[in-house]
Amino acid sequence: MKVIIVGAGIGGLTTALMLHRRGIQARVYEQSPEVREVGVGINTLPHAISVLADLGLLPALDKVGIRTRELVYYNRLGQQVWREPRGMDAGHSAPQFSIHRGRLQKVIHDAVVERLGPDALRTGRSLSGFVQDEGGVTAHFTDSVRGGSGLTERGDVLVCADGIHSVARRHFYPDESSPRWNGVLMWRGATDWPAWGDGRTMAISGGMTAKFVLYPIGEGSDGRQLMNWVVNIKMADGSVSPPPKDSWSRRAQRSLVLPYARRFAIPGFDVTGLVEATPESFEYPMCDRDPLPRWTFGRVTLLGDAAHPMYPVGSNGASQAILDARSLADALAYAEHPGEALWAYERERLPATAKVVELNRGGGPERVIDEVERRAPGGFTDIDSVLSRAERQAIASGYATTAGFATSPRRFPTAPPHHQPPP
Repeated sequence: MKVIIVGAGIGGLTTALMLHRRGIQARVYEQSPEVREVGVGINTLPHAISVLADLGLLPALDKVGIRTRELVYYNRLGQQVWREPRGMDAGHSAPQFSIHRGRLQKVIHDAVVERLGPDALRTGRSLSGFVQDEGGVTAHFTDSVRGGSGLTERGDVLVCADGIHSVARRHFYPDESSPRWNGVLMWRGATDWPAWGDGRTMAISGGMTAKFVLYPIGEGSDGRQLMNWVVNIKMADGSVSPPPKDSWSRRAQRSLVLPYARRFAIPGFDVTGLVEATPESFEYPMCDRDPLPRWTFGRVTLLGDAAHPMYPVGSNGASQAILDARSLADALAYAEHPGEALWAYERERLPATAKVVELNRGGGPERVIDEVERRAPGGFTDIDSVLSRAERQAIASGYATTAGFATSPRRFPTAPPHHQPPP
């Protein structure tokens, strides 16, 4: 079997590694001229890290990321609302990582090149179309860098992991509108900064329409850490207002971000100083898309953000793409026909990710500070009198259960339980 993968992001590259692990040939096509370390920080949850650990990537991740120990929620005044252990400190069999997105992508990329060979990844190629028949699928690629001759690739399956603006998704759903904006703008940045607390804690401050997110994502210079921050501000009603033009990873003006950053307090941390010291930050609209009725059409399927783009709430975007990769590779390894495999993959992953998309629209686990702000916008003397521990626990644990990373999660079997390994 041969699988063609479109997109060399975290989902596409992990899929290539998983397929190789299952003895299936894969080749990845990426429209950018090279795979570079771009982006800022993300968190990757234990159920996804367990997949990468099974691929032997844990030592490489430890070199470039931080094993998250704890998550603490504060109101905008810096009063503690909720705290919970994370990763192995919460009883999981794998850690949670706070890491630079580009560094995570590079770890997976380097493993693909090493294990599958340099010819398994072709850059500067954009998917222009595909044709499928009873025996396979033929994908057509254009030269997106030099404008040279096109390229045709024949395979058994085409996996489109080409992001929120997926070519295949647009092909199958031509009438779908632009990504759905919820009215929130995110300003994101990272810079070297003295460690806060134990150097392994992430914090989220605020509630309702304004939040500040803070966590370290790696070693910095001179004994400091690379500290990631995010400012989320509700700027408009996304149902009636489009996001600002060209607001996809454009550079942000510090003078615009600072007044918002000054709204937040985190005990023992200089929020304003961190934002002021960051040499460059970027603006993103918080967007997703409605869950689809299906991802698979014959021998073509969607994966990652192409299938289920979601708000960056609850640390689930990259994590769900990694889980997609594991599910798809297992299904292809143990099914008798590619069509059966893609259907099994979709049947497992589509409803699971649709639930996460809907939960994230409601605030995900951050509802715990949303509700506290709603009830006590001016702060509180006793948090239990505002929102009981049981109520706070229900919000946090309910999200973890639905998103698949509750404490003591199931270990992924070598093969799906409904399949028997081939002889």
